[in-house]
Amino acid sequence: MKRILLLPLGLFIALVGFLLIGLHRDPHEVPSPLINKPAPPFQLPQLHDAAKTFSAQDMRGKVWLLNFWGTWCIACREEHPLLVEYAKSNAVPIYGVDYKYSNDNSDERAAAAQFLAEVGNPYTLTVYDADGRISIDYGVYGAPESFLIDKNGVIRFKQIGPITEDVWNNKILPLAKQLNQ
Repeated sequence: MKRILLLPLGLFIALVGFLLIGLHRDPHEVPSPLINKPAPPFQLPQLHDAAKTFSAQDMRGKVWLLNFWGTWCIACREEHPLLVEYAKSNAVPIYGVDYKYSNDNSDERAAAAQFLAEVGNPYTLTVYDADGRISIDYGVYGAPESFLIDKNGVIRFKQIGPITEDVWNNKILPLAKQLNQ
């Protein structure tokens, strides 16, 4: 009889333990299977000149931040003024991916270019992911999301959600400085 009662009690205690661990985790720090793996390759048209392309390979030898955003994204609009300020420091070049959200709600090139012209452009360069394929390859499931990529093209950090001052100053900048040494 005691054994029958101990099994459910043990399972209950284990479940409570998992729940307690989960409560103390930061939801913006969802583990990514891409951390410490090569960044997925891509070659996309530039936002401002569709005749020109940009690829992850173009950044070999440099530490850079890849930021997925869209004009339809409220959190991206909140993050944007901070990105403009961060870009002024020239500490880490920021490259943007304006990406499609769905068939019904995709960015138009002109709207994205106008948005950047009106509120400031923090990006060294922006590419246009019209079909959302690159976003899928990077595992982006919400915007904004950002990836710090090292000189060898390896993803070293992923930020889900807006980059805050705390994330910029305490995670991205220190790691970028370390990777640049």
